[in-house]
Amino acid sequence: MNIKVGDKLPKFTLKDAQGQKVDITSYIGKKNLVIFFYPKNFSPVCTIEVCSFRDNYDEFRNLDAEVIGISADNGSSHAKFIKDYNLPFVLLCDENKAVRKLLGVKATMGILDGRVTYVIDKEGIIKKIISSQLDAKKHISQTLALLKN
Repeated sequence: MNIKVGDKLPKFTLKDAQGQKVDITSYIGKKNLVIFFYPKNFSPVCTIEVCSFRDNYDEFRNLDAEVIGISADNGSSHAKFIKDYNLPFVLLCDENKAVRKLLGVKATMGILDGRVTYVIDKEGIIKKIISSQLDAKKHISQTLALLKN
C-alpha cells in the first residue's frame, strides 16, 4: 500500500510491551498522533531518535498529540528499552512487519527497516510523512513545527 498525505490512517491493532492489544482507532477523535517507525531497539541512531521523542514528550502532549513508536522488536525487548531509557510513550510490536507494509514503510537499501514518522490529526488524516534513515532528530523538529501550526 502507498499511503500519502491527505489519506485516512488505516486501521490496525498491535501488541504493546506488556502484550496488550492496542487498537489505533481508539486514539482517533481524541488526540493528534505521531507514529514513528524505527528499525531496532538499542541501535545507536534509533536510541537517539527514541530519546529525542522522550525529551520532547511534554511538548508533544502540550500540543495535544500522543507519540507511538513501532518496530519489529518483541514485547520483552520493548519492555527493556522502555525501562532503560525511561520512555513515557507506548512502543508497539510489529514483529511480522504487517503494519509497515500496510503504511508503505519501505526498507532502506533493501535491508534496513525504514525510519518514517507519520503526523495524523484528530480526525485520522495523515498531515505529514517524514522519511529519513540517518537524521533521526529531523523527525522531531519537523513534527513539532507542523503541530505548532
